[in-house]
Amino acid sequence: MIESLPLFHRLTGQPVVVLGAGEAAEAKRRLVERAGARSVASLGQGILEGARIAFVAHEDEALALADAARAREAGLLVNVPDRPALCDFTVPSILDRTPVLLAIGTGGASAGLAKQLRLRLEMLLPQTLGALAQGLFSARAALRTRFPDAGERRRALDAALGEGGPLDPLVEQSAARIEGWLANATPVSTGMVEIRLRSADPEDLTLREARLLGSADRVMHEPAVPSAVLERARADAGRFPIPADDGAVASAEGLTIVLRAASSG
Repeated sequence: MIESLPLFHRLTGQPVVVLGAGEAAEAKRRLVERAGARSVASLGQGILEGARIAFVAHEDEALALADAARAREAGLLVNVPDRPALCDFTVPSILDRTPVLLAIGTGGASAGLAKQLRLRLEMLLPQTLGALAQGLFSARAALRTRFPDAGERRRALDAALGEGGPLDPLVEQSAARIEGWLANATPVSTGMVEIRLRSADPEDLTLREARLLGSADRVMHEPAVPSAVLERARADAGRFPIPADDGAVASAEGLTIVLRAASSG
């Protein structure tokens, strides 16, 4: 289970309350303005203008507690820097490859850890990643023409964007290959693949098994298959329990993964 739900809020032109003075408050104002929002220094004014988010960065703890309570009572989501227990949301460390954004959070446990993870990922992700995203956006109409079926289109993209694929996002200048890939792309084979787990640990999945599970249209699984493994499937993939002693599963269109639990022996 995840402890918080990561969301990307569109804030361009919107008011965001930022209260306080000092380094923490200034950092939040810069963050808000970087997202295209308007920083409002008064809680009352922010409420009148329809603000939905408040950063309460007072150094005085009593004042921070009071303003956080006022903002929350007014229906705003509240963040109080360095006081995780008072936060409705936390602010991740952001890796910017616009329009691709990676948000790395620790639920307030360690901002330093989130920062170091971001710095490592900065070295791995090419600067051209944003251009790849823009290129795929521009190619949407051509993609629909080439692959009218949504499932077929998704599987083709999964294959192209996977490790070693023609549009591998970790390879520089993949955006330049979109047109050539699309001109020659063919449907990815589908059907039914059965995976017998070796243990209850999802880390024991092979790379191929993890890729197939992440691309499946539906997942049929025995009751004993752990939720930690099922969570590796797409959130919108259908899930269908099957009896543990059922030796046969009906076929269906698209890619179906049949998960069998690890044998007790």
